[in-house]
Amino acid sequence: MTRTATRSPVETTAVPQVEAPPPVGGRGRRRLLDQARAYAFLLGGLICFALFSWYPAIRAVVIAFQKYTPGSSPEWVGTANFTRVWHDPEFTAAWRNTLVFTLLALLIGFAIPFVLALVLNELRHWKAFFRVVVYLPVMIPPVVTALLWKWFYDPGAGLANETLRFLHLPTSNWSNGTDTALISLVIVATWANLGGTVLIYLAALQSIPGELYEAAELDGASLLQRVRHVTIPQTRFVILMLMLLQIIATMQVFTEPFVITGGGPESATVTVLYLIYKYAFLYNDFGGACALSVMLLVLLGAFSAVYLRLTRSGEDDL
Repeated sequence: MTRTATRSPVETTAVPQVEAPPPVGGRGRRRLLDQARAYAFLLGGLICFALFSWYPAIRAVVIAFQKYTPGSSPEWVGTANFTRVWHDPEFTAAWRNTLVFTLLALLIGFAIPFVLALVLNELRHWKAFFRVVVYLPVMIPPVVTALLWKWFYDPGAGLANETLRFLHLPTSNWSNGTDTALISLVIVATWANLGGTVLIYLAALQSIPGELYEAAELDGASLLQRVRHVTIPQTRFVILMLMLLQIIATMQVFTEPFVITGGGPESATVTVLYLIYKYAFLYNDFGGACALSVMLLVLLGAFSAVYLRLTRSGEDDL
């Protein structure tokens, strides 16, 4: 006789238990209030940023395709503003001067801060004092700096030519000469922005492990060899980042040509940003000014994209 297994008519299955949400009591209510307060502060910042940054940028892009003068209704003209600006004789001069200024700023204003940072890093005494001295020009307002150097470059009684006369050397026209005006402005910009770059380089140098220099000295490496094989490889990421930031900054140069030379002599120092100023406030042509601004925006946006890409790659490597 076989026994059959008896089966219960009602099978019990395991029911997953769902945790009930915590009651919104004192702690939960306080957390919600903190989050709401944080988002409220963030919303205020976003509104200010959108109102004073994004809206003017979007408005400029719209005006670039319009014929717009204050006091009159805008009229859509398509790409006519870009075409007119493109055929302006000063357009080529402005871009050429801007690119030459950027190149000279890289050659002069990129190497000098690195060398000064190396010197400051090797000092044993008075290091804090020299840091303040190097950073002092950054604390001077840009317009004051430009006026100071305008007097310094004065071909008559300026300090530069007076010093050359005292040393019995030939004088120069400095900012008043077509061949020397642009390089004179590069010197001003380099001096004015030297301090911040030096301190960034100095921070990067001090983060290099001392064991690398000790190993290089034991191998008989000279000072130049230590800089080439230890310092530069260890700071290459900072060097590249500062180079891209300097390109973006120098292509927007305006204060020096506006205050010192006024774009002259003979358009030798007219830059893209100065030409935008002339279109907007001298020619009263806001459409042309915005069209030129959009061109500069596209170029600087490309450099900014490269900067962000390299920054992200550097963070991944770290």
